[in-house]
Amino acid sequence: MPEPTHKGHHFIADALEPGQSLDITLRPQTFADYTGQRKTVERLKVMTGAARKRGDVLNHILLSGPPGLGKTTLSHIVAQEMGTNLRVTSGPVVERPGDLAGMLTSLETGDVLFIDEIHRIPKTVEEYLYSAMEDYRIDIMLDQGPNARSIRLDIARFTLIGATTRTGLLTAPLRSRFTLQTRLDYYDRADLIRIVRRSCSLLGVEIDEGGADEIAGRARGTPRIANNLIAFVRDFAQERHEGHITRPVAAEALTLLEIDQHGLDEMDKRILRIMADNYKGGPVGLNTIAVAVGEEQHTLEEVHEPYLIQEGYLQRTPQGRVLTLRAYELLKQSPPPAGANDNQLSLL
Repeated sequence: MPEPTHKGHHFIADALEPGQSLDITLRPQTFADYTGQRKTVERLKVMTGAARKRGDVLNHILLSGPPGLGKTTLSHIVAQEMGTNLRVTSGPVVERPGDLAGMLTSLETGDVLFIDEIHRIPKTVEEYLYSAMEDYRIDIMLDQGPNARSIRLDIARFTLIGATTRTGLLTAPLRSRFTLQTRLDYYDRADLIRIVRRSCSLLGVEIDEGGADEIAGRARGTPRIANNLIAFVRDFAQERHEGHITRPVAAEALTLLEIDQHGLDEMDKRILRIMADNYKGGPVGLNTIAVAVGEEQHTLEEVHEPYLIQEGYLQRTPQGRVLTLRAYELLKQSPPPAGANDNQLSLL
């Protein structure tokens, strides 16, 4: 794809080529293109640079943090920097030891195996990873009962990059086998503005400084969300504003999506309102909240709750979730009197 051109305060490039995936087009290919997560990027640069100089295989890496922050992208960059192949899978897909064995035996020396949501690998499969990561071999059981026997398979030296949104669910034996364990955090506004500019230039979308700032401010500190918002705002601008994204255009488009200036969507605000109106602000258990809003508990815990806690609208306590004063200010309500929640039933 041709290089983007820069005209004044607008960032313009040739349009996305037909048939190209949006995700593939916007994904950075090198560390130089990657924005944010500076500590993690520096650590990975050190590891990949040293491994290349030694002509050695890269050590195993664990990337943790909320979804959408770039864990998969970093695995692609690492493989690119090492000049090796990348094999991508996810924890729930690897259901049996045979599934893992099939992937491991197909790897060549130095290849990168990326397992997303690695904490969801079944424990019976996880045990096979131990010897694979340390000794580069796996023992597979054949048959069952008195005829059971095992065969040892040697595998090529490889690099495992595990990604998880919940480090606490990883077992200690698995976690200890990763040489580097590094966490990705939510992006600040300045980094998100740079990501929005870059994405718009790659998509051939004309956007000014105000439009980039408006999208970045409502992206919940997450590049994936920022890119998703860009896709809708682009369509909105092309349909109703001749394709130019300014702050008012971006604000109008995101209001149509019911995403406010704080980055909160309708479900976020519904969670806060139900806690305030039905449960006096808490404490209330997550399962109770999930039933009240009609959403899966896992979705609330992985998607909505982290940002609400990060922004100071929600607190976790041993008794359950509790609204903060900032949440009441957002809802334009007065907090309940002190002691009003002392006798409230909480289901954890």
